[in-house]
Amino acid sequence: MIRTILMLGFWIALLPVAALLGFPWTLLTGNVAFLYRMGMWGAWTGIRIAGVKVKTVGLNKLDPARTYIFMSNHVSNIDPPLLLPLIPKRTSVMAKKELFGYPILGKVMKFGCLVPVDRGNRDSGIAAVRAAADVIRQGVNMTIYVEGKRSFDGKLLPFKKGPFYLAEECKVPVVPVTILGTHAIMPKARFQIRPGTATVIFHDVIEPEDFGSRDCLMEKVRKSINSGLPPEMQTESKASEQAGSISA
Repeated sequence: MIRTILMLGFWIALLPVAALLGFPWTLLTGNVAFLYRMGMWGAWTGIRIAGVKVKTVGLNKLDPARTYIFMSNHVSNIDPPLLLPLIPKRTSVMAKKELFGYPILGKVMKFGCLVPVDRGNRDSGIAAVRAAADVIRQGVNMTIYVEGKRSFDGKLLPFKKGPFYLAEECKVPVVPVTILGTHAIMPKARFQIRPGTATVIFHDVIEPEDFGSRDCLMEKVRKSINSGLPPEMQTESKASEQAGSISA
């Protein structure tokens, strides 16, 4: 519990520093890079304070000059601060619209080109896909947790359709990602972080010419992510049979 409190305290203390240094610099230069680097450093440092170690597999296969859509599984609140700092170049994410209502956090998220989405509203999901496409066209990566919410048991939930509409529209490479270990470190519905090691697997890139149909791409991504999970957490059902709504 102490490590969790230290991590949260560090993040809370960093927010006003980011506001005092990062915001003015961003407003003066019109460049969010400094603020983004500060945020990624803060996220990474926070999880290390909490006693979380990170191993990566396949990260060296990615070209930092290219723009990708990263599609990942999601089991823990610790997943974003663990995964996002690993992404080469800057990345955006789709986030719950409620988070944009917090005074400092909301402004940081807007500066970072994060995309708000209302998971319970289909029209909002479509708007989020369009907003995400605009971000990708600026050369910014997009990282999406394709299940749309955290899994309780670590097994893959039905995928949302929105990420695959996005990939189809933008025609940029897709990178399936499997996050391992965070289910034990900080499972859903538990506040305390248990020190441990998380592994992030970056699977082979799926190029636009290899997408096939939307359902075919969904099945390829699901198979890749699923292959990185422990045998007891793997599922056999087809992505096309488990597809959720369009909302990301």
